[in-house]
Amino acid sequence: MSKTKQEIYDVLIVGCGAAGSYGALQFSPDVKVLMLSKYSLTTSNSNLAQGGVAAVLSFEDDSYEMHINDTMIAGHHANNIEAVETLVHEGPGDVRKLMEYGITFDRKPNGELDKTMEGGHSRRRIVHHKDTTGAEIVRGLLAEIQTRPNIEVAENATLCSLARVNSGFRADLLIDGEAHSVFCSYCILASGGIGRIYRYTTNPKTATGDGIRIAYELGASIKNLSYIQFHPTAFNSQDGEQFLISESVRGEGAYLLNNNKERFMDRYDKRLELAPRDIVSKAIILESRRTGSDNFYLDISYKPAEYLLNRFPGIAEGCLKYGVDITKDLIPIFPCQHYLMGGIEVDIDSRTTVPRLYAAGECSNTGVHGKNRLASNSLLEALVFSRHAAEDIMRCMKAGYPGVSAHPYHRDITGAPMPGNIKSEIQSIMQRAYFVFADESAVRTGLKQLENILKRLKGSKYAVTTEYCEALSMATCAYIVLKEVDEQ
Repeated sequence: MSKTKQEIYDVLIVGCGAAGSYGALQFSPDVKVLMLSKYSLTTSNSNLAQGGVAAVLSFEDDSYEMHINDTMIAGHHANNIEAVETLVHEGPGDVRKLMEYGITFDRKPNGELDKTMEGGHSRRRIVHHKDTTGAEIVRGLLAEIQTRPNIEVAENATLCSLARVNSGFRADLLIDGEAHSVFCSYCILASGGIGRIYRYTTNPKTATGDGIRIAYELGASIKNLSYIQFHPTAFNSQDGEQFLISESVRGEGAYLLNNNKERFMDRYDKRLELAPRDIVSKAIILESRRTGSDNFYLDISYKPAEYLLNRFPGIAEGCLKYGVDITKDLIPIFPCQHYLMGGIEVDIDSRTTVPRLYAAGECSNTGVHGKNRLASNSLLEALVFSRHAAEDIMRCMKAGYPGVSAHPYHRDITGAPMPGNIKSEIQSIMQRAYFVFADESAVRTGLKQLENILKRLKGSKYAVTTEYCEALSMATCAYIVLKEVDEQ
């Protein structure tokens, strides 16, 4: 990006994961797009996605109705049925579009797509690229973006705030630590989730809820932010950083064991290891209370070693770093924060309640997931609804809606250094108050603590840095989450 401080764009996209990148590619060559990546281009939840993309790509033993039904059951029928139907009916077309971009999915020797199974699915409908599907999708999308002259990409770019101006927005940015302001006629927030409000999460460092905080400050409706998915099987490394053991490991036959090395899911759900994620996570917590132990394991060592190393190379490598050989050993696991089902409320075209502001991907709430996300529906949602956002913006532009104009603007980002413990303080509050199950007393105490943190952040003259913006986002999102939990 050039150093000009008052540049004008048709569309600003905040985030470079599946939703941001796929959305950017839907615009015609005459639309000037700026896409922001807070850190490197591959630092996103999308890039870490292991399992795959769920889509009905053939009707031999599957149907749209079955996929819709599985999604509704997993979401406890709290889903928006219109959004679910849109996802399931349109999603296969977007998956085929990925293949046109050169993104590859695993195939059988006869050339057919090799589909896998995950918890909550009644059919094998998940296409994957070994156990690094997200990385392959992000790679292919970013490669395609490099061929599009109308798409400009800014790395190490933090969106600090967004202000409404005539026919659009002024975006206040930090790029490599320097202050910039750009103007855009439309904005798509595709900034990912809120996982870093927890100490234990599978999410990367980008997931601090920035887009949600910015939408909230603009007056956009935030819906069901307390609908947080705790994945049942994160590697239990004891060092704070968690990595996911994909649901597809259980889909391919792994057993879930307690501290006595016994299978136990029959006590909690007839679907056993293939019950939806929220049920398995709750079962593990209840079983830990029953046994008095936090030691749980996945066992897939009975499968042939060659098969495991070919099917799950990323997981095998990650486990080996901790001395665990998945072909021989039990994999230590425990639930941790994984995914956000709520977020910025949007309609079927990804429009927020603020004119010209859109949201897609994990930061949005389309209603697709209900109270619990069905495995491998998230990448599909990112594709379908980021495309909807782009298509709606294109319709507005063709209708002749006026575009934004720049105006001189200066902001002061200087100030005192922010105390270094604020982020960890927020994480401690959330771990105590709302991890799988809510603790009523800790929720109320946490709300008061978060109110004080927000007062400190907003009332003090701290330097505006990426660290400060993230702390403000984390505190805002954590407060909204606990407020919702307290009111339930």
